[in-house]
Amino acid sequence: MLDEPAIRKLLQRVADRESGVEQAMNSLATLAAQELEFATVDHQRSARCGFPEVIYCEGKTPLQVATIAAAISARSPQVLGTRATPEHYTAARALVPDLQYSPIARAIWRDSEQHRERMGGVMLIAAGTSDLPVAEEAALTLDLMGHTPSRVNDVGVAGLHRLLAHLAAMRSANVIIVIAGMEGALPSVVGGLVSAPVIAVPTSVGYGASFGGVAALLGMLNSCSAGIAVMNIDNGFGAGHLAARINRRVMENI
Repeated sequence: MLDEPAIRKLLQRVADRESGVEQAMNSLATLAAQELEFATVDHQRSARCGFPEVIYCEGKTPLQVATIAAAISARSPQVLGTRATPEHYTAARALVPDLQYSPIARAIWRDSEQHRERMGGVMLIAAGTSDLPVAEEAALTLDLMGHTPSRVNDVGVAGLHRLLAHLAAMRSANVIIVIAGMEGALPSVVGGLVSAPVIAVPTSVGYGASFGGVAALLGMLNSCSAGIAVMNIDNGFGAGHLAARINRRVMENI
């Protein structure tokens, strides 16, 4: 399954005699995947999964991130790179001038369709202010995928009355992301109050015995509330991506 807009554009160039047949054949060969020296960019990802390939920047050099970002931006209106440093951003922006950077989410992104209409239906709950970097990564992912989440911050179980003040909004959501560190109890509480699916994200926030988020992860995996899916530690991107796909299915069938 190739990118239909790209194929149409290519065929039109041939029809308008702006491109020869051999040149078009070479271009078709790179529509599905583009081989770089250190990466193979999957240009079919958006057609298959609803969103372009995302760059995991950690472990990559600034030049590698920049080159991959340029390859994706040439074919897609959206670009997203997670776990990005300022050095990654500086190098990538030299090749993709309209790229932006969020130091909180540690993400680089570009959205040339940023004025398009967004869907509601997703709620994003963060247990504490220290969990906001992961929440911001989830929120940015949702925004780029066409969804505007309602946000509730700092409502962890140490002060449960803060969460209950948002119960009506929680019960109207199609899908809820709950982000928590420490003992990771908040998703269990939310899961016991709502009928919507809950996506739990453990964070690495906590003192020594939290083991960098393992305690929260195990707590969420052992939740007594039904209907909870658990992401990996600090994986706000994964939670945002899953919530967007669930919400789109719901909204398209209303």
